Amino acid sequence: MLKKFEVTNYKNFKDTICIDFEKTAGYQFNSKCVTNGLISKMLIYGRNATGKTNLGKAVMDICPVLGNRPRFMNDRDYLNADSIAETADFSYQFQFDDTEVIYQYSRLSTLKMSIEKLIIDGKTIFSCDYIQNSYDFDGLKYVNAETANVERYMQSMEQRGESADIEAVEIPFLRWLVSNVAVDNDSPLVKLSAYVRGMDMIAATDAMRFLPRFMNEAFYKSLEDQERLKALEEFLNFMGIECELVLEKLPDGKYELYFKHEKLVPFFETASSGTLVLVDLYRRLISFMEKATFIYLDEFDAFYHYEMAENVVNYFTNKYPKCQIIMTSHNTNLMTNRLMRPDCLFILSGSGTLTALCDATERELREGHNLEKMYISGEFEQYE
Repeated sequence: MLKKFEVTNYKNFKDTICIDFEKTAGYQFNSKCVTNGLISKMLIYGRNATGKTNLGKAVMDICPVLGNRPRFMNDRDYLNADSIAETADFSYQFQFDDTEVIYQYSRLSTLKMSIEKLIIDGKTIFSCDYIQNSYDFDGLKYVNAETANVERYMQSMEQRGESADIEAVEIPFLRWLVSNVAVDNDSPLVKLSAYVRGMDMIAATDAMRFLPRFMNEAFYKSLEDQERLKALEEFLNFMGIECELVLEKLPDGKYELYFKHEKLVPFFETASSGTLVLVDLYRRLISFMEKATFIYLDEFDAFYHYEMAENVVNYFTNKYPKCQIIMTSHNTNLMTNRLMRPDCLFILSGSGTLTALCDATERELREGHNLEKMYISGEFEQYE
């Protein structure tokens, strides 16, 4: 699991911002928000333009670094506009069973890395300074990767440096190492790679209404499996949308989803915007969640009634206890100990600080406190 994340000089975060998943306050209620001593369910509040989306993009930056679903590759506005520093600096600290893995790197842009370093249980496995052409691979023996043909990697780097294709400037050494060295399945390298493959960021949108018809039909076709259709129906019922669903194959071979009544009612044409957003979230997540390790749900409840938003939080908390999930919201109804706890509720300020509610007041917050009322009354205002 991800234990700690830090980023500096990225987009609107000029100074270092840290998410410390290990920093819990020992609350005995809502224990499902914490897994193996690490925060696994987190809710972040912040006014508009404080950087909630940028924080998600920062956490996900490791995905394209390791060649996983390249995203956010727009090179503009990568670095903080008010800083003279030339790199954005990232640090990921993971805990896999009894093994601690720290992966750090600095990037000049989305396309060019300047420094890269991997540390496992306090031992430096490798360090690369691509600007100064300084490399240390002596620690590869600690992960049984000393047979790696480092010279071949260096040659490929030289060839890329001579290439006119700017997108081929470099391959991070960790990506190359994982792809070119055979290690045991319980190797920290394999666990790190698997964890990153299970990371994703999703924003709630009403995209399903505007998706090309064939994309919705592909989803509908998958519901031909009665177990999947039933699962979707149960999901909607759990969210407070009481319904029965029917899938029909039309004469032209296409599929159509219906609400079951005395007469079948077309789902796509009659479902509310909130229902379509909910189904779109389900469509994008459900096949991925079995292997998901970390999900960043940005403004996940933008189209939901507050009760449905609570249901979504409960659904992910109960169904996926081991997956680390960060949700961002403006909905203060979710700021309650009925769902979360003060060490899992955070405020992102306009100055780029992230503060847990339990650290944002001199009071000792307890289960009986009305956190939403305290927030609205200005109790945590200095941290916004």
